[in-house]
Order: sequence, then structure tokens, then C-alpha cells
Amino acid sequence: MSGVVGTSRSGHTESNFFDIDDILASEQRVPCKFEQKVVGLGFIDQTSDEDDIQEGTKLELPLWLAAALRGRRRAIVNVDLPKQYREAYRDVLTADANVVDLHKLGPYYYACGTKLLPFDHPEKGAVSKSLLEAFLNRFRRIMDTAQNAFHEDATELTEKLDDVEKMLFVVGQVGVQQFSQWERMDSRKLETASTIVNHRKRKRSQLDI
Repeated sequence: MSGVVGTSRSGHTESNFFDIDDILASEQRVPCKFEQKVVGLGFIDQTSDEDDIQEGTKLELPLWLAAALRGRRRAIVNVDLPKQYREAYRDVLTADANVVDLHKLGPYYYACGTKLLPFDHPEKGAVSKSLLEAFLNRFRRIMDTAQNAFHEDATELTEKLDDVEKMLFVVGQVGVQQFSQWERMDSRKLETASTIVNHRKRKRSQLDI
């Protein structure tokens, strides 16, 4: 699945460096607070002329950088939730996920949300539940629309889909098209496997001998 991250044995999500969608999802900026002084990293704070990042500094950092600064024993940065994953937005998704424009909230909404879970935020359980429920609630409508896309305009729906949902929509369309071809007997005729053909040739040769 495009844009989806893997899971390590420790339970932390891992980036797929060969997936352009995963790379773009990792560029999502998240609000961070530095829990300790970091020497020589002051250049990332464009509002300061200091060479170092001071403890308590608040910055928005790309997810990939926030993950690198997380630290194993003691976190260098504390990551907060972007607004689109906070309670107010989760409540809207719970009320009716189908009306929400996920593309507007972030074209890689599910992938970014998944990448936030390893940061041990107090609300990570609620975020995880919200992502799963939103996906399940929207899935059926996406598939239903994909099956009828040849007969009606689906632009309004597809514009509100995140990257993963758009991929599912295309897969649904392809599936319907292939099924339609099968019904019309337009699909490729079955051919005898090459191994069976070769076996028959060998038997004929033996009989000729």
C-alpha cells in the first residue's frame, strides 16, 4: 500500500525509503518542544541567531527529523499532535467521517497519523482508534462509488480522499472493469500451461520411438 509504513519488532513504525509517498508523508511538520539543549542545531530556528537550540524552544519540525531527535533513553524533543489529529477533529470524524475532506486535512492523512503513534503522546490511543474507524467508515462508500464511477461523476468524492483512499478507488475501478470483461467473455482465454505442452511432446516422441 502506497504511503503505508512498516512496523518493527519493538512496535515502532519504520519509514520506507524507496516509497516516494512515504517520503512525502514524512515531510509533514509537527509541533515540537525541545526537552534539552542541543548544541550546534540553532540554524533550524529561523527566528533565533543563536548557535544552539535552548531547552524549552518550540518549533515545527518535519516528522522525519522529529523521529530522529526522539532519542531512545531520553527524548530530545516532545512531539505534540497537529491540529487535524486533535480531539475536535476526531469528534467530527466520529460524527460522520464521509463528509470530511481528508485531502484538505492532509493528502497523507493516514500515513502521517500512523507515524505519530511511536511518540507516546497521551492521546495516541484515541488517534489510533480514530484512524481505524475513519478508514472503515469511508471504505464502503469509496468502493460503492468506484463501482458506479462509469455511470456518474465521482469528482466530488475523489477530491476529498487522501492518498491511500485514492489508490483504493482506482483499484475498485479496475476490479469492476475486469469483472465486466469477464462477464462479456472479453477476458483472455485460458491457455494450456507450457509444462503440460512440453510433457505431451515428450510422450509423443517416446511413442514414435
